[in-house]
Amino acid sequence: MTPACMARGQNKGRVAAIDLGKARVGVAVADELGMFAHPRPPLDGARQQAVLAALAALARDEGVTRFLVGLPLELDGREGSAARRAMGFAQALADAAGVAVELVDERLSTVEASRRLREGGTNSRRARARVDGAAAAVLLQAWLDRQGQG
Repeated sequence: MTPACMARGQNKGRVAAIDLGKARVGVAVADELGMFAHPRPPLDGARQQAVLAALAALARDEGVTRFLVGLPLELDGREGSAARRAMGFAQALADAAGVAVELVDERLSTVEASRRLREGGTNSRRARARVDGAAAAVLLQAWLDRQGQG
């Protein structure tokens, strides 16, 4: 399954990004104009079926027609076990939600999110609780910015 084949589908509607973690799943949703990413509270990553159900409900309730799933490639670009896990999750999400799912390179998105939270004055304890959504927002905002250039 390649990102290109999963990316085909509807082009209208809102876009949401997912930062897949084992403990927490970060979520961010684009505004109605498709210009800005807004983080949402994280989902409990312990039960994949519950995450998939919550994301399918998000797609239904908020008109999400495309999910971006962060693809955690190794720094040298290779696919490791985390990337394979993300690919499997992306396929399961496409099946559960019935919308387009695109894999997006997420290397360093959590590092960038942590940096932005620190710069914004968020202390380390609060940052841990918010970093997953912030990482999903970093991923989504970069994708939205690239779309606006086309």
